[in-house]
Amino acid sequence: MPKIPLKWLEESIDLLPGSTAEDVAAALVKVGLEEEGIEGGSVTGPLVIGRVMSLVKEPQSNGKTINYCRVDVGEHNDPAGPGHKPDNKVDYPESKGIVCGAHNFVEGDFVVVVLPGAVLPGPFPIGGRKTYGHWSDGMICSAKELGLGEDHSGIIVLKSPSGESQVFAGASVPDEALVPGADAIPLLGLDEQTIEINVTPDRGYSFSVRGVAREYAHSTGQPLRDPAKVELTSKRGSGFEVDIDDQAPIRDRVGCDRFAARILRGFDPKASSPTWMKRRLDQAGMRPISLAVDVTNYVMLELGQPLHAYDLAKVHAPIQVRRAKPGETLVTLDDVERKLSPEDILVCDSPDGRGSRVIGLGGVMGGLETEISDTTTDVLLEAAHWDPITIARTARRHKLGSEASRRYERGVDTALPPYAIERALRLMQEFGGGELDEIYTDINDVEPVRPISMDASFPGTIVGVEYRQDVVVDSLEQVGCKVEVSGSMLSVTPPTWRPDLEAPVNLVEEVARLEGYESLPSVLPVAPPGRGLTHSQKVRRSVARSLAEAGLTEVLTYPFMSEQRLDDMLVPADDIRRVQAVRLANPLSAAMPLMRTGLTSTLIDAVKTNLGRGAQDVAVYEIGRAYRADHIGEVPTSFSGSTITPDDVERLNEALPGQPRRAAGIMVGNRVPASWNHGAEAFDWTDTIAMVNLIADACGVTLQVSRDPFPGLSTMPLHPGRAATFRLSDGTPVGVAGEMHPKVCENLGLPPRTVGFEVILDDMIAESEGRIAPASPVSQQVLAKEDFAFVVPDHVAAGDLVASVKSAGGELVEDAHVFDVYTGEQIGEGKKSLAVNVVMRAADRTLGADEVLAVREAIIAAAGEEFGAVLR
Repeated sequence: MPKIPLKWLEESIDLLPGSTAEDVAAALVKVGLEEEGIEGGSVTGPLVIGRVMSLVKEPQSNGKTINYCRVDVGEHNDPAGPGHKPDNKVDYPESKGIVCGAHNFVEGDFVVVVLPGAVLPGPFPIGGRKTYGHWSDGMICSAKELGLGEDHSGIIVLKSPSGESQVFAGASVPDEALVPGADAIPLLGLDEQTIEINVTPDRGYSFSVRGVAREYAHSTGQPLRDPAKVELTSKRGSGFEVDIDDQAPIRDRVGCDRFAARILRGFDPKASSPTWMKRRLDQAGMRPISLAVDVTNYVMLELGQPLHAYDLAKVHAPIQVRRAKPGETLVTLDDVERKLSPEDILVCDSPDGRGSRVIGLGGVMGGLETEISDTTTDVLLEAAHWDPITIARTARRHKLGSEASRRYERGVDTALPPYAIERALRLMQEFGGGELDEIYTDINDVEPVRPISMDASFPGTIVGVEYRQDVVVDSLEQVGCKVEVSGSMLSVTPPTWRPDLEAPVNLVEEVARLEGYESLPSVLPVAPPGRGLTHSQKVRRSVARSLAEAGLTEVLTYPFMSEQRLDDMLVPADDIRRVQAVRLANPLSAAMPLMRTGLTSTLIDAVKTNLGRGAQDVAVYEIGRAYRADHIGEVPTSFSGSTITPDDVERLNEALPGQPRRAAGIMVGNRVPASWNHGAEAFDWTDTIAMVNLIADACGVTLQVSRDPFPGLSTMPLHPGRAATFRLSDGTPVGVAGEMHPKVCENLGLPPRTVGFEVILDDMIAESEGRIAPASPVSQQVLAKEDFAFVVPDHVAAGDLVASVKSAGGELVEDAHVFDVYTGEQIGEGKKSLAVNVVMRAADRTLGADEVLAVREAIIAAAGEEFGAVLR
């Protein structure tokens, strides 16, 4: 994100009178440049220049040595401040006493002093206090304390008696300004503010003062003074020889379509950058290095055109721009050797042959061999235009994001190279001397910008606000477009700095933002009649609500898992849950390359996270999708027309892996916590069956429950004796529930007796599609109750017996459930007693004794016939 100093911005455009940094930021927001922060201007109160009059070193008992200083701060001096006493042979009563722990200064130095009542960045208010036996009436400041840098090794020395100054960007001041007591805030640039801007990928031109000034002009109407409008003092011709030879274009776009170069001879390599340039670079977030490097960075920040300077003595003509060859390497300026890819675009010179030596990674970073040094007297300056896609891929391939690549990959003005070179070399010549070559090289293969045809009414059609034709034309001309009008049709040629303007819809955005987003009316769309939530949406919401009301908490987990998770959950090697797992070609994490084949495999992570944070009772659920590779089809490579049709969408959907929507839950700990009047009740496997029944009720379906497992339905491995499988009326398995296998709990680090469930919602929703579940009327008839105690083989499931009871009783049985299970010697080995409570009621009458007796006999007969049940 670029940082734009306001003083720098004012060189290209006059700010509205009385504008603060906040006002400028608000004006930029109006045209789509979001402000991330405002820096600077955070020092208030007396910050002055001081001169050290005396300095006494005082060793302390803690091993530290402090300096007690008397500092002349002009009109702020205290003739006899609190605790003042003469500490030196010469007494300086008209001064301030200050304790300082730094040791990089001596008597007579000019320093920066902050006095009581001031506030430093932080905020850090300053006051007088007694310390180390002295009254310290302020503080002598370091660069870090003032927010001017990270140096905290010593205080800022503006000037020493020897005439030397600390090398510090922006801290050097002229001798005539070194007056004790003078305000140091403007001298150090601490009153200057910088706006940090968030630039979207399509607005790369805003990575410069020039681009931001243009946007401020759009917002306020202030006239722009384009800093790129410099007169070229040289002629285009055969300067330093350059050859562009891109034999491997990407997407039919060559890696470099413009390359300009010019030479400055007799440059003074020891010349230093001016203070104002260092200050601006520092404010913009770049470290000053040397005059040549600082100038290239300065012009890049100002105009948006990256530059690269070569030591001419180290470069052999001709320069060739080409793709990398297999096996080539380059040591870049950061002193890292990089293995190059054939897709990388390179800058090469020719010491032994044409283009044989790599000297730069085009558009990203230069090479170490030809860098500017403190002996460079002749400078070859390059400004080029590189293909954004090529640069973006190279920067990511080498993990080498640079200030240059950030601009190139967003698009740089193709017309800038010669003007940026002129601007930079003039600055180098002004502060470092030398003579400019009269001829410069400029290979320009840039294709002309293609005009865009658009009906003048098109912006109104897209935005929903009617714009007059003259308003549309004026807005496009403001952003630099050339507009030709023919009736209602416009032929719009975008400016060279706006490569993002490629289609009419891009032009619509320009009209809307220049006319003001705030002027767009807020209109709520009218919902068409007859529409609403689909059946699936209603059911899913009902399921989520039912589980939440039952005490479970909804969570969302990432759908990625590792192969180790399948191992921990005892999934066999040939199991469909492993064989049909979807493997990602480019996973977010190499440790989790698979898509989950069941919700339980990732829901476990949420449970473990909560347990790890000290939770003891955890009950969570998730509604999401699982993925199976057995439904993956062939991805279509062509479509029926210029736009994608519903049929094309269906073909794409058929190529996707199977991803049924599911609901799953895991419960650990106590369902009811212990209290003074009752003990705790732990979750057990029957609670999971109850949850599945809740889901079935919410879906409006009736499920058949049985013991027999259905492998492959869920990744949840269950205890063989405490589990249930659920099926639809047609026998389709849709869910499992029960207690997790003890070995799996051990593998995953879950508590013993962890329970859970998982169901396939899509099948249950499809079962109830088109079915309206009527509300059950409240009966006014008297109910009849009967209890049965059946002795059955111990393999008989209670659910199967209850289903048989309901079927035998017909419509007169309102409800039936098991309320007791008993095993023991009285029953016999291999048998158990199931006690079933049956509620009977007729809708239109009170049941007679003979009707109740008939139902009773039918139930007993059916239980005996199906299960061999005997009434106790």
